Amino acid sequence: MRGKKTMEVIGLCRFSYPALGGFQVEHDSIEDRKAYLWSEARLEERFRLMETIALPCLRAQTDPEFTFVILIGDDFPNRHSDRLHDLVSGMPQVHIVAEPPRNNREVAKDLLNQARAHPDKPCIQFRYDDDDAVAVDFVEKARQAAKDTKVLAAKHVSIAFDWQQGYVAELDHTGISAAPIQRALNTAALGMFISGGSTRTIHNFAHHKISRFMPVVSFNDPDMYVRTHNGFNDSRQTKAKQVNVSPLTKAQETLFHERFAIDLDHLRSVFGAA
Repeated sequence: MRGKKTMEVIGLCRFSYPALGGFQVEHDSIEDRKAYLWSEARLEERFRLMETIALPCLRAQTDPEFTFVILIGDDFPNRHSDRLHDLVSGMPQVHIVAEPPRNNREVAKDLLNQARAHPDKPCIQFRYDDDDAVAVDFVEKARQAAKDTKVLAAKHVSIAFDWQQGYVAELDHTGISAAPIQRALNTAALGMFISGGSTRTIHNFAHHKISRFMPVVSFNDPDMYVRTHNGFNDSRQTKAKQVNVSPLTKAQETLFHERFAIDLDHLRSVFGAA
């Protein structure tokens, strides 16, 4: 969905895409990587997370005018591709793109630049994991941040917008256990303003190193993301940090519903399914 009067906002999510590089879990061949990414147990968890965590908040954005690209492999099994298309039904913002295995960063950069309807004008980009959620006003706040930093933007090709406060969460059939956190330059709720005419993208940079290349404007707005910990977090396979989580209180369940559009009854049903 691309507006004619507002600055473009574009997100990219790689859904079990068998990239060349870009994973902390290494594989000897692309066939081994596909076997790992597309195993039944792993994909079942990814689909459950996509359905209950990642997509509801995008459907509920207070500013629905954005473009969301989902990248899959060009030989992603048909039954899984069909399931993904069913999940995003009714979301005009979504474009599912199938690509053969390519360098992780290069394919992401290409798709983000191709998604720009007006490359001569500024845009905002964000990267998105299929097991995370952002606040329902994330797009709205990103556009407002671009307006608030016009003077800074006039001096720089790009600016990062970093919403640092959110939650770490673990999910199962009983619901959600979570803990509030504040972390700089998390993938979730990290956006980037890019000047018109530039082919720079948010995937040009490792998210935790982005401050080396541009100014970063940090915000202390509460409750801006949910970062899930699950059995297949690539970023947690080698140097996982233990976070002590507790079952959500009734007040927190209401907050998760209002801020992230997470339906706890539906989540329990999905994760309780055999």
